[in-house]
Amino acid sequence: MTFADQLTVIRAVAAPVVVLLVAVHFHGHDYWATGVFCVAMSTDWFDGRVARRTGRTSAFGSLLDPVADKLLVLATLVALLDQRVFPAWMVAAIVGRELLISGLRLAALERGVVIAARDLGKLKTWSQAIAAAAGALAAAGAWRHTVSWWLLLVAVVLTWVSGLDYARSAPRVLRGGAVASP
Repeated sequence: MTFADQLTVIRAVAAPVVVLLVAVHFHGHDYWATGVFCVAMSTDWFDGRVARRTGRTSAFGSLLDPVADKLLVLATLVALLDQRVFPAWMVAAIVGRELLISGLRLAALERGVVIAARDLGKLKTWSQAIAAAAGALAAAGAWRHTVSWWLLLVAVVLTWVSGLDYARSAPRVLRGGAVASP
């Protein structure tokens, strides 16, 4: 397992830690959750950079990286529902899109086609991560929930726009054609 892969695994393992920190109430728990979330999420940028710089990308890392991102971000958004930071419909819209596109990726993989992450998809992931971090800070009382609400709304829009971008290529992918990443 490469160093980049280890960073990806750390991101996946951080998800239950963040959820636990959000759920267990003690002085400053939301700040701790935000800190762990931000450190873990920063490994997404770092692991890709390390893998490309060293030329040690792996199939394991390529498959696990988006799963680790989704696990960390979605778990955090769902955990914050209990804190009433976000409306459930926004989180459900994001979770629904992620499940649909993950299904598309699995269907393509069964046909031997790997759908590479697209730039819009990466932007979507980071908008979700920023909204989740802002939501955890709002839960801590650092600012009003409205800030987090608007950031999550931006993430919902980007999430669905990027999902439609992937879905646009679905017929070609499901017929077995290659998908070029922009």
